[in-house]
Amino acid sequence: MVRTIPVAILATGIMGLPVMAAEQYWVARDAVSKQCEIVPKKPDGTLVIDLGKKKYASEGEARKAMEAMADCKKK
Repeated sequence: MVRTIPVAILATGIMGLPVMAAEQYWVARDAVSKQCEIVPKKPDGTLVIDLGKKKYASEGEARKAMEAMADCKKK
């Protein structure tokens, strides 16, 4: 009984790791083409510039934010 509780806690923690590593999205602009895009990893700041300095939990949230940004509006 004493060993089963720590083992159960450990197993629950290991199974929960993929949930903690959920996908994140950033709104970024290509430094050369000046086109906005949604990227799945944090922009490096050299070739792809981070706009808004915020990460989004879903691609839909990032798309809404991108459409609202002045730097990403089509001219």
